[in-house]
Amino acid sequence: MIFRRSWLSAAVLALAVSSLPSAAASAAPRPSGTAWSVQRDADALRDTGVTGVAVRLETPRGTVTARSGVGDLATRRPVAADGYLRLGSTTKTFVATVMMQLVGEKRISLDQTVEQLLPGVVSGAGNDGRTITVRDLLQHTSGLPDYIYDVFPDPSTQTYFANRWRAYKPEELVDLAMRHEPAFPAGTNWAYSNTNYVLVGMIIEKITGRTWEQQVHERILRPLGLQHTDTPGTWPFLPYPHTANYQQFTVDGPMVDTTIPYRPFDSGADGSMTGTARDLNRFFAALASGQLLEPAELAAMQNTVPVPKNSGHPEGTRNGLGLFFTPLSCGGGYLGHGGSGFGYHPGSDNNGQSTHYHRLRAQPLRGPADRRPPGRRTARPHRSRPLPHHLKPSSEAQAVRAKSGDCGFLFRNSKSRSNHE
Repeated sequence: MIFRRSWLSAAVLALAVSSLPSAAASAAPRPSGTAWSVQRDADALRDTGVTGVAVRLETPRGTVTARSGVGDLATRRPVAADGYLRLGSTTKTFVATVMMQLVGEKRISLDQTVEQLLPGVVSGAGNDGRTITVRDLLQHTSGLPDYIYDVFPDPSTQTYFANRWRAYKPEELVDLAMRHEPAFPAGTNWAYSNTNYVLVGMIIEKITGRTWEQQVHERILRPLGLQHTDTPGTWPFLPYPHTANYQQFTVDGPMVDTTIPYRPFDSGADGSMTGTARDLNRFFAALASGQLLEPAELAAMQNTVPVPKNSGHPEGTRNGLGLFFTPLSCGGGYLGHGGSGFGYHPGSDNNGQSTHYHRLRAQPLRGPADRRPPGRRTARPHRSRPLPHHLKPSSEAQAVRAKSGDCGFLFRNSKSRSNHE
C-alpha cells in the first residue's frame, strides 16, 4: 500500500468543560497570512466549546503562535504560552523509541515473546505470554485486556477524588488485567490496551537493568536537550506555567478541576510524561529526521496495521509501533500519537516542520459505544467507562479540519513523502 505521509507535530491539551461565552474570544487584533490562519483555526476550536487553545507552529520560515479562550475558569487568565502539559499516551512514542533503539543494538528482537522476557507474568484467564511478541505489545495486536477498567470502575467525580492519590506498581496493573479474558488471539486483530505499554516498560527494565524513565532520560531527553520534558512518575504537580485541567464527568454536570492527575493510570510507561510544545517539536523532529533511530528501526516503527472501523479513529487509520497514521480528507495523512486523561488530550505528530497545538475542550464522559476499544465489548460487556490514554481525535478538531479545503493550518505547511507497505 502506498501512503503519502507527512510528519506534523501536534501536542494537544484538552480540558473537558462546558462551552465558553463569546467574551472568551481573543480580543487581540487579527494577524495576517499564516498567523491569521493559525489564529482562525484556534478560534474555531474554541468556538466548538473548547475552553482554551494554544498553538505553536514551527517552520523554516519561523515560529507562529496563537492562543484563544482562557487557561483558568476562575481567574479567566490567558492560556499559558508554551506551558507545561501532561503528555498522556504520547509517552508511548518515547517508550517505543527506546525499545527500537534496543532492537537496533541487537539486545532484543521484535519477535521475542513476552514469556521469554517476563516469564510467568502474562498468564491466566486465557492470556498467554508465549503467543504475544514485543511487536504485538508495541502495535496493540496482543489482545490483552486494558487495566484501566479495573482502576477506574465507575465514571464519576466520587471515584476520581477517592482514588486519585493511589499508585500501583506495574506488576499490580498487569495482574489486574490478567483477571480478564483476552479480546482476541495475539496477532489476529487490533485493540488499544494500555497494559501493552506497561509491559514494554517492564521489558526495558529487564533488558537494561534500568527503568524506562532512566532510559528515556539517557537516550532521548538528555541528548536532545529537552530540559522541559520529564518522567515524573507519581509526582502529581505540573510545573508552572500550565493551564488548569477540568473534567465534566456527566452531561451538564459540574466542572471538576482535574489538574491533579488520576495516578492509577497517569504514573507509568503508558502515559505519565510531562513536557512543553517546544520540547515535543524537538523530539518528533529528531525522530522524523533519523537522529534517534537507524533507518531500519524507524521504518519498522512506521510499518502499520489497519485500525478497525468504529474504534474512534477516522476511517483508514493505521497503527505502527508507537505511531499512528491518520488519513486527511484532502489526501495523504500524518504520523503521530495522541492520548487522553481526565481533563486533557495530548496528541503529537511531526514532519520536522513541527506544528503543535494544545486543545482545552468540553467533553463529558460517555458510555461504551464511543469510548471503549474494539474487543472490549465482548471481553467485558458489563461496564460503561471512559478510556483514558486511548488515542481518539476529538470531533471538534476533525470538524475544523473538514471545513478547511486545504486541511487547515495544521497540514497546509507540511511536506509529504511516499512509503510502501
